[in-house]
Amino acid sequence: MKSLIDRTSDKLVKAFLKNKIIAPIPSKFCKKIEEAQKLRKLCESKIKLPIIGFKAAGTGISLIKKLKEKEPFYATVYKKNVLKNGKKVKVNKSTLGIELEVCYLIKKTFFSSKGPITRQNISKFISHMAPCIEVVGYRQRKKGISSFGDLCSDFGANVKFLIGKKKKFKKINIGNLKTNISNKKIDQSVNGNTGTVYINPLNSLKFVLKKVKKDKITLNNDFYVFTGSTVGVVPIKSKGVYLGKIDKLGSVKSQIV
Repeated sequence: MKSLIDRTSDKLVKAFLKNKIIAPIPSKFCKKIEEAQKLRKLCESKIKLPIIGFKAAGTGISLIKKLKEKEPFYATVYKKNVLKNGKKVKVNKSTLGIELEVCYLIKKTFFSSKGPITRQNISKFISHMAPCIEVVGYRQRKKGISSFGDLCSDFGANVKFLIGKKKKFKKINIGNLKTNISNKKIDQSVNGNTGTVYINPLNSLKFVLKKVKKDKITLNNDFYVFTGSTVGVVPIKSKGVYLGKIDKLGSVKSQIV
């Protein structure tokens, strides 16, 4: 017979591939991040789809402290979950909300690089940067976040990503850029700042790249790193267009249906 973790991963993978919602998985895989990581990695090993990048999750300093965690975590992002700017995203009762992030396009030469990844040398791996929207939610009939394990065990709770116009990378004060996401239809507007993202998005990027290197992951293509929300998880209060803006980077939007 298959083990519980194997059976659970099969259910999650099927839900991921079929865009289905399943019953909540056993809580033992959600309470501790270590168990959630094991489940996430097992699920990802069973998915044979093109990988487009990786996401940082749990990057809010206040959230890390509140949930008594030591650091964020990362998860794989598949090409099927990345849409063009402005495209439609269908939500459901398990959708947690919408986020506004900074993403980076990383050169595939990163995988053949030697030595540690530092603040001084990280820029040589970056090709472009862009604003990004992430719609987050579970593939389970559950709500809320009680631990990082809740998110991590469910593919990092990534549903869809939409990337705005990419700009060639240049060094700017990425840790202090004003951000905003809004839905004019219902007069919903939330302000944020890139400084809330694990000190800053570049630091979040470094965290992800170090984890990817440690886990000995290799791709044959350039890839994205999504660095975490600058506005927290914003509730989707109504269908319609959500527009995200990041100073000096530009804008990105998604039509929620």
